[in-house]
Amino acid sequence: MAFKSGFVSITGRPNVGKSSLLNKLLGQKVVITSPKPQTTRNSIRGVLTAAGYQIVFIDTPGIHKPRNSLGEYMVQKAQQSLTEVDVVLFLTDVEGIGKGDRYIINTFKQIKTPVVLAINKIDLVSQKKVEALIQQYQTSFEFKQIIPISVLEDKNLNTVINTLVDLLPEGPRYYPEDMVTDQPERFIISELIREKVLNLTGEEVPHGVAVEVEEIAEKEDKNLVYVRATIYCERDSHKGILIGKSGRMLKQIGEKSRQDIEKLLGARIFLDLWVKVKKNWRKNQIYVRNFGYKD
Repeated sequence: MAFKSGFVSITGRPNVGKSSLLNKLLGQKVVITSPKPQTTRNSIRGVLTAAGYQIVFIDTPGIHKPRNSLGEYMVQKAQQSLTEVDVVLFLTDVEGIGKGDRYIINTFKQIKTPVVLAINKIDLVSQKKVEALIQQYQTSFEFKQIIPISVLEDKNLNTVINTLVDLLPEGPRYYPEDMVTDQPERFIISELIREKVLNLTGEEVPHGVAVEVEEIAEKEDKNLVYVRATIYCERDSHKGILIGKSGRMLKQIGEKSRQDIEKLLGARIFLDLWVKVKKNWRKNQIYVRNFGYKD
């Protein structure tokens, strides 16, 4: 049987579980997750290789109405991916077809790329509700297949993989067999730190945060890796929240980040974290690009 390979864009509105789905399909964490919407900012590639195929997944930012330069960048990256892949995997959930879903479905009508729909979180509703949702979506667009899934309970994820492989063309391995992402270590480390900020701080701070890894150095004499990173925020009040009383919040962010970075690098880590203010950086295209959100 011929080897099949290609690129699959995972798209959908914010907070439907795109990053969680990608991590589950790959069998390890390559994308950060958070209950807060718009967690993913860049298009991130994850590679799934098996005996007869290689799928290169592209986890895109959720498509939403942008409010600043960062938001415009995120939506542009998500929409751009739809025409540059072999298959689109449209992920939604059991809330029903809302305005955001309809907007995304309308963009599908302008492309020729085949679209597979996966309805996530079916563990939260009845089978009757799932069947009604499938009928709704069947009338909205000609999907190649509609698959009800639960990322949390690992339901029907093999069906997703098999469906995507069927739609892929014959082709080569684009990446080595043992490679699961094309993202550099610095980017993954910065995202792991940002994830901890998202999950540990309040509503105001997270979306105004960017993380820049400034140094990674192996200290052979101490048998550890030194990592220096700066958390940038938009306001002085946010800096106070990130540092916390007597530095407790920053210490907590650092401890949880260090654990994940040690798993990533397979070494002991000394994480040196700093917090600095860049006022309104999300509205400034230069800052958006400087923090790594660029082509």
